[in-house]
Amino acid sequence: MANPNLLSAIKTIIKKHNLKPVATLVTHGHLDHTFSVRPFANEYGVPTLIHSADRKLLADPFRALTPGGESQQIMASLGVTKFEEPEVVREVIDGESFQIAGFDIVVNHAPGHTAGSAIFTVNEEFLISGDVLFAGAIGRTDLPTGSPSAMRNSLISKILPLNDELIVLPGHGAQTTIGRERINNPYLQNDFLQSKPERGE
Repeated sequence: MANPNLLSAIKTIIKKHNLKPVATLVTHGHLDHTFSVRPFANEYGVPTLIHSADRKLLADPFRALTPGGESQQIMASLGVTKFEEPEVVREVIDGESFQIAGFDIVVNHAPGHTAGSAIFTVNEEFLISGDVLFAGAIGRTDLPTGSPSAMRNSLISKILPLNDELIVLPGHGAQTTIGRERINNPYLQNDFLQSKPERGE
């Protein structure tokens, strides 16, 4: 099995395009999004930005995984049982805005996939949606700290008000636009958004 640490591959891209990393934006604390964050951030001496509700997952990602599930089994097979935060972590909060490398970034807390899932609007042109919104789908809500009812609320209050022209860069799969998803994504339609929460939500 290949090592999930992507630092080497990222360094190759950085070198090829002569880039200078200045920060790491983390949309949520799931292991497939955070495994390489510490080595990357420490290698380049850049801060890691994550919503306060998911910060604990940087040091203990198993808190948001099914106990004994596939991810934990993969980590065990690799001999990985312990995680640590990057050296510099900065918590972000809902509605916060800041500049990074000349980009205007706005944070929106959008829980549902995890308690601390966040989406980032960049220059009012792009949306880094993490696992909140995909092309034609949304992120799962059945893992620890996930919530179907919170996801519905996030879709209604954080995704639907966005401009149709916004280009969506999701955590998995192809890019899309808010306008395209507003029409085609079944999870942005009224019959889903207004459906009764299931018991236990």
